Amino acid sequence: MKRILKNIEGDRAIWAIVTILAILSFLPVYSASTNLVYVANNGTTTYHLFKHAFLLFCGFFIIYAVHKVPYRYFSGGSVLALPLVIVLLIYTLSQGTTIGGANASRWIQIPVIGIGFQTSTLAALVLMVYVSRYLARNKEKIILFKESILQLWLPVAVTLMFILPANFSTTAIIFSMVLLLCFIGGYPWKYLASVVGIGVFVLTLFVLSAKAFPNAMPNRVDTWISRIENYSDKNGSEGYQVEKAKIAIASGGIKGRGPGKSIQKNFLPQSSSDFIFAIVVEEFGLLGAGTLIFFYLFLLIRILIAAKKATSIFATLLVIGVGLPIIFRAIINMAVAVNLFPVTGQTLPLISSGGTSIWMTCIAIGIILSVTANNEKSTNEISDENPLNVLHETIG
Repeated sequence: MKRILKNIEGDRAIWAIVTILAILSFLPVYSASTNLVYVANNGTTTYHLFKHAFLLFCGFFIIYAVHKVPYRYFSGGSVLALPLVIVLLIYTLSQGTTIGGANASRWIQIPVIGIGFQTSTLAALVLMVYVSRYLARNKEKIILFKESILQLWLPVAVTLMFILPANFSTTAIIFSMVLLLCFIGGYPWKYLASVVGIGVFVLTLFVLSAKAFPNAMPNRVDTWISRIENYSDKNGSEGYQVEKAKIAIASGGIKGRGPGKSIQKNFLPQSSSDFIFAIVVEEFGLLGAGTLIFFYLFLLIRILIAAKKATSIFATLLVIGVGLPIIFRAIINMAVAVNLFPVTGQTLPLISSGGTSIWMTCIAIGIILSVTANNEKSTNEISDENPLNVLHETIG
């Protein structure tokens, strides 16, 4: 263990934030897992606590392993991984209708360990690295829309096409993050406007087709369409979830009911994952919620600092591309709990239970730490030219 600690590199503040968030997750997950035990008849609270601890332990091992990989390797790795990810998405989308009672169009089961794996989260990570690679390689060129269709937008479109039917929220998040990354990376805004228009047209056509042929993709499209349609319907199942979440938040007050004393965890579905923020507020009050928000904001600041200090355009875009989605998902998760967004199924990074979310977040953190570790090694070789200034000139 001492040898591992000595070999830890990269931004120590990010290491500390991730560690603190992981430690803070134990009490909410342990408390909220009673819903899985007594309502869903799934295991025991101790089982879910040890499972969460195991996933976090593996997650920190992933961070350590990934941050030891020179960040430049992720550029070529994304090109190799993207076709494999698309194959996984096709397999996930085309397999059965349920896995343990859950919609299998979003998950595949990992053999032996029996943990569900959401392939769209892996696809999102690989795609952001791929887009960062494309923008960095074309930073000194005049980008033409026609030329970028094949290399940039076709892979993005194909990936999103196989995520959309089962997971609209993830599709929307990935598309938004790709657009933001392209804007930061200097992709002409007039072309981005065209991409947004095409995206809205394709989405509209898809929804109309799904409505016209409802049996074409059963248990997939209907789910996320109904979530949007029933956003304000308090009598619907989604309205029930949000109502219980709001009750939990309202009853938390300033200091909360206390650890393990949540009442709504017994009634709120997905209380240990999608709605864990509501349980945090109920048990730890606004002080607990404020603490979480503080650490996510601190993480955002460290991500921006890492991007600013990066020694290459690719490194800057890479940090932004894999880092901002973590904060974005946290904001969406909290916004859903307070009924600002429709139910999306997005977990609270490093707090919610769930192997896929934890591991993909850890890979992203590892990539960021790989960049910051390179910054430390290259301190004496860094030129006075700030990558963000170069990006600013490119955008302008």
